[in-house]
Amino acid sequence: MPELSQVKGVLFDKDGTLVDFEATWGPINRAIGLMAAEGDAARATRILDACGVDPATGHTRAESPLAIAGAEEIADALIAGGSTLQHAVLMQGLHRLFAEGGRKAVPLGDVAGMLLALRAMGLKTGVASSDSAEAVAASLDALGIEGLLDFHCGYDSGFGPKPQPGMVRAFCDATGLAPDAVMMVGDSTHDLAMGRAAACGLVVGVLSGTGTRDTLAPLADMLIGSVAELPPLLAR
Repeated sequence: MPELSQVKGVLFDKDGTLVDFEATWGPINRAIGLMAAEGDAARATRILDACGVDPATGHTRAESPLAIAGAEEIADALIAGGSTLQHAVLMQGLHRLFAEGGRKAVPLGDVAGMLLALRAMGLKTGVASSDSAEAVAASLDALGIEGLLDFHCGYDSGFGPKPQPGMVRAFCDATGLAPDAVMMVGDSTHDLAMGRAAACGLVVGVLSGTGTRDTLAPLADMLIGSVAELPPLLAR
């Protein structure tokens, strides 16, 4: 495994990594289901089940469309799950609901303190999300951390979606870092596969989101419980 001392920048996924996924996106996913089902609650439950929301617990399943995908893939999944709305109509509804969700983002612990600690070590930091760029900006503003980052982007920022390597490369272009100096941190296989595709120096799975030890371990150099572990880990 590459040395932690080689890390000069950390690129984070957003939801499930910096943002409490269920607290933030549970209500939004339910709204997505009702939108896709045109208000029919029973059909909304069936559609959401097909897209990754467990009807018994209300939690989002690891690696399901609502856990890892961008809006276009989610719209496809909603149609496959039973929505009769046109793809373009679903996309409009998703963008509206994503932006609303961003404004209500709930942090996973002291995210601002964690970023400040990394910056104090001289590390560059960024966020790469499968959310829209508009929703990413809204989330970072809600968390009060946009000014603590050197870079942020969404799936529609022009760098390609996860798990393609474009977002990592854009972070490197923005910070002047080589990929082997970047630690990629995320809670899904899309995040970790993006880090691998971009040849990141370290790929770290975080167990605070929808991903599990079993889904993340095959792609991760290491697993941590939450991003709160990063400052002491990198300080060593």
